[in-house]
Amino acid sequence: MNRRSFMITTAAATAAAGVFAPTVLRAQQIRFQLGHGASPGNPRWIASEKFAELVKERTKGKVDIKVFGSEQLGGDAAMITAMRTGTLDLSPNTQGTAAAVAPKIAALGLPFLFKSMPNAHKVVDGAIGETIAKDFEAGGLILIAWWDNGIRHTTNSKRPIKTPADVKGLKIRTPADPMTIDIFQALGASTEQIKFSELYVALQQGVVDGQENPLANIFANKLHEVNPYIAMTGHKWESTPFLMSKMSWGRLNADEKKIVKDAAVESGVLQRKLLGEAEGKLLVDFKANPKVTVTEVDQKPFQEATAAVYKKWEAQFGDFVPALRKAAAAA
Repeated sequence: MNRRSFMITTAAATAAAGVFAPTVLRAQQIRFQLGHGASPGNPRWIASEKFAELVKERTKGKVDIKVFGSEQLGGDAAMITAMRTGTLDLSPNTQGTAAAVAPKIAALGLPFLFKSMPNAHKVVDGAIGETIAKDFEAGGLILIAWWDNGIRHTTNSKRPIKTPADVKGLKIRTPADPMTIDIFQALGASTEQIKFSELYVALQQGVVDGQENPLANIFANKLHEVNPYIAMTGHKWESTPFLMSKMSWGRLNADEKKIVKDAAVESGVLQRKLLGEAEGKLLVDFKANPKVTVTEVDQKPFQEATAAVYKKWEAQFGDFVPALRKAAAAA
């Protein structure tokens, strides 16, 4: 073979490798890691396992997802960073933490914005949710579904809460969420940001007096053992944005992307259902528990005390907040 023939043959072989190599590589199984901060038995834990099961089944094992709960892969902020850098693939994360990437998501937690959980679902499943999803994509994340983190209530170790005056002076743990911080500071509390996995001990040791969470989270993490006063403040609804690294998303073909999104939405329906059922059941159980004091509150004074939060957020996000309020009213 002369030099010219050798070069032509080599070029042809190289071109063939370029055509066929991606197909050979793509035939291999894709393995993803999913991280979240929920404890066993929490609706987010159950739905995450269901999601992984559905994806594996519908891709015939070509996409295999291993789930790590209870902050095994780090706190919510660490998992957000890991997804943006491509070292973590998926996380049904938290609204407050995700606001560092898509700031508008925090506005979903405006005080007393939604009448109910189904009301909130209609809003995020529509145009408002699509707007926020675009912000996530610009930040390197793909929003594959809206899950629910429930309506949040307040607990503490000092006294029953019936009015805003009862909140004043308490040290309240909040997530690293600017909206929740604004709400409790408007009510006269001081706020501290503590990792959720460390919250029980912080409450037990008196580092903070109280915290705020949905009833499902309070129960699953046994927070009522160290915070026996539960006030049904219902001060905000909070989403669980189910996010995927844009880099990991790019590894999937079109069919697999559809399967992943469909499975995320389907398992999200389960997660929302479980959370809604838990809210009602746990309220009954807490009221029956002699070691726990549950107070129902008149929300109107709390709404009045937090009215300034709306003004601050409208100044920050302009037309988005009025559009959000209009969507919530219409849903």
